[in-house]
Amino acid sequence: MSENRILPLAGYTDRLSARPGDSVEVKVSSLGTTPYHASLVRVLYADPNPDGPGVQEEIVLAAFAGDYPSREQKFCPGSCGVVEHPKILNTLNSFTAFVTIWPTTPGQGSQTMLAHQDGQRGWSLGLDENGQLLAQLGDGNGLRKLNLPTPLRTRQWCRVWLSYDADTKTATLGQTVLNPYHQNESGTIRETEVSFLAADASCTFGIAAQPAPEPCEHFNGKIEAPGIYGRSLASEELEHVFQGEVLAGLLAHWDFSREIPTSQIVDVGPNQLHGRLRNTPARGMTGSNWNATEMCWRHAPEEYGAIHFHDDDIYDFDWETDFRFTVPEDLRSGVYAVKLTCAGHEDWLPLFVLPPQGQRRAEVCVLVSTFTYAVYGNHARPDFHDGWRQRIRDWNAFPHNPADYPQYGLSTYNNHSDGSGICFASHRRPLLNLRPGYLTFGEGEGSGLRHFQADSHLYAWLEAKGIAYDLITDQELHEEGVACLQDYSVLCTGSHPEYHTPQTLDALTAYRDQGGHFAYLGGNGFYWRVALSEETPGMIEIRRAEGGIRAWAAEPGEYYHCFDGAYGGLWRRSGRPPQKLAGVGFSAQGKFEGSYYRRTTASRNPELAWLFAGIEDDEILGDFGFCGGGAAGFELDRADTRLGTPESVQVVARSERHTSSFVLVPEEVLTHLTNWPGESEPNNLIRADMVYYETPSGGAVFSTGSITFCGSLPWNNFDNNISTLLENVLRHFLAEITT
Repeated sequence: MSENRILPLAGYTDRLSARPGDSVEVKVSSLGTTPYHASLVRVLYADPNPDGPGVQEEIVLAAFAGDYPSREQKFCPGSCGVVEHPKILNTLNSFTAFVTIWPTTPGQGSQTMLAHQDGQRGWSLGLDENGQLLAQLGDGNGLRKLNLPTPLRTRQWCRVWLSYDADTKTATLGQTVLNPYHQNESGTIRETEVSFLAADASCTFGIAAQPAPEPCEHFNGKIEAPGIYGRSLASEELEHVFQGEVLAGLLAHWDFSREIPTSQIVDVGPNQLHGRLRNTPARGMTGSNWNATEMCWRHAPEEYGAIHFHDDDIYDFDWETDFRFTVPEDLRSGVYAVKLTCAGHEDWLPLFVLPPQGQRRAEVCVLVSTFTYAVYGNHARPDFHDGWRQRIRDWNAFPHNPADYPQYGLSTYNNHSDGSGICFASHRRPLLNLRPGYLTFGEGEGSGLRHFQADSHLYAWLEAKGIAYDLITDQELHEEGVACLQDYSVLCTGSHPEYHTPQTLDALTAYRDQGGHFAYLGGNGFYWRVALSEETPGMIEIRRAEGGIRAWAAEPGEYYHCFDGAYGGLWRRSGRPPQKLAGVGFSAQGKFEGSYYRRTTASRNPELAWLFAGIEDDEILGDFGFCGGGAAGFELDRADTRLGTPESVQVVARSERHTSSFVLVPEEVLTHLTNWPGESEPNNLIRADMVYYETPSGGAVFSTGSITFCGSLPWNNFDNNISTLLENVLRHFLAEITT
């Protein structure tokens, strides 16, 4: 893995979905010496497996198609806070700067906590490459450096300060470790005959980084309540200041417990030197005074006055727009991409085109799980290796993998460089795994596809069966509610609709309860709760609180979203298990392997004969497929009336013979001997239940309970029992409406 590789051609759009008449902005970075070419294509099939038809696309006439000048657009990972041109700081003679910190990577490079420095003038407070507290004071001719000898410890709260007395030309640097077992690591150092000249009026004040000309020396860890006095404070005065008292001479004091859902940082001092955050560091973080009495920042904001900064935070590249286009009024709803080509390099920027608002163009609607796509965006798998690269080459698959380009920002299934979990996601950057032909898994049976590419199996199947459909994405579902669904006879999901807001779940529930016909064609759906930023379009937040299969665990007291103040984690822990919506919910997970379903006795009920028309004699369903080799695999959902599965549900098929890699999800396990359902034979819970039930309002729900289900649809040129089964479902749902 190289952290210095730059993609030769890459881009993104300002939105993932658009309706006719909407404007789409396209942002491109090209290292080529010749112009790049842009065109519009409809993505028909995104699976590069040579055993299938391969990646397929068709060119669509577009007004923007043509050549554009190549240019490199740069990006700067790392979060920080900035206050633009705080003039009063340019007049400093004597001063004291103070802050409380919780470092997470001391000793791993130079890091800055506070800085008002312009070349050889000004001052900064940070850590040196050894993790020792470092102050720098400039006099216009050079920088004087002061160090404390004892390195700071990882994940230990510490108060640090720098003061300068212009009358005596004395600089004082100090630290007080708040852990009582490490008090011997506190200390101060004084140095005399130090000259100081404040930075000029154009200088920006930086928090957690040196702010200019480009942010650098980013700090990893939490920063709490930084402030500046316009005089040198005595040690006893500093003690009062760190306890929250306001003394004479205060210039600025930033209170991070205010405006937590936003990027604003508020100065509660007399000069109101308010600032803003860059690259979305984590807010709603526990401070040094958190005592675990309250777990939600809304209930005790004064205990959540810390922000967690990272040197690799990056969620909006903020590239300039190369060109924009308006979605034509007559463009059919479907999966499209802006295709870029230059000097042998290619990139595809997906765009999900919807019908005009309030004007459905088909009876069937497919919900595109763009929140889930973004949350997994640029997931760098730890098991990626050269063998996978060979398959990518052999299959002519999309050539780039996030594991080779971590500087482009990883996914919420990865960790920051300091080991903390990544809790924000955005599509406003190149997302390598949101490309036709991308392989999630580079080994094993089948295509190794998930998410966008796996969902193309469903779109291709709908085309092959001549079933017209519209697309709606999570974004419209969140913003418009059930209104964007209520005219459709049938609503289908893709393979993995995992991440949802309260608004999207409310809309899906309302659609079902108003008589809609709902087909959940995946597994591990409706599992995690997320929040959206009202300030920054495209920003999604996930807090991996107690329970669930988690890529990382949130710190105690940090389970509540900063964007909406709601408790994060599993929807099950918020009283909305997936079974309440779809009849099944996440039960087990294993390797990316697929097994099959076996029909149940209930499937032989005469009233369900329509479901198995044409495959009446098939006992085994889906022992084949492009995803894991079978229709029931990887992540499995089961029915459970105690979690909300309706009593009227009929389990028509159940998977079996899963390998030993499959285990129960953590929320089902109580001890090494017991589980939440009280099942004496835990392996009985490792299954996918295929269910059907009708609703009191005349609608119906069909759920497959498996992520790999859609991968079986194209098998044998769409002629197989899984394909027939789903066609029976959709035709039946449509017939109920027309009759």
